[in-house]
Amino acid sequence: MTVDDALRLERLHYFFDRIVKPMGFKFTPDQELVDDLLATELKFELDLGAPFCPCQMRTGKREDDMKICCPCIPFHRKHFDAMRRCWCGLFVHEDVTDPDSLPQFPPDEE
Repeated sequence: MTVDDALRLERLHYFFDRIVKPMGFKFTPDQELVDDLLATELKFELDLGAPFCPCQMRTGKREDDMKICCPCIPFHRKHFDAMRRCWCGLFVHEDVTDPDSLPQFPPDEE
């Protein structure tokens, strides 16, 4: 990783944090997961022009794809509030201390 990449990751972390905190979310306490996901999103941003969610497939339709641009919480708020995390687990509700105990899907979708 170059110094420039490290700076970009730091800025991405800062930017995402400023967006998700007012919505009641925070970064997962699993720092290794945070590092891996942010590195993937940085690659997407450089290659595709936006930090897309690494666990969602892009459709090729810009309007739809922008709904999976990280952080995608505003577009899927009801779903994520029910799960208390986002799809990839990068963000969890403020009160979550053990993200591994959270469901992958809300109870009504299992």
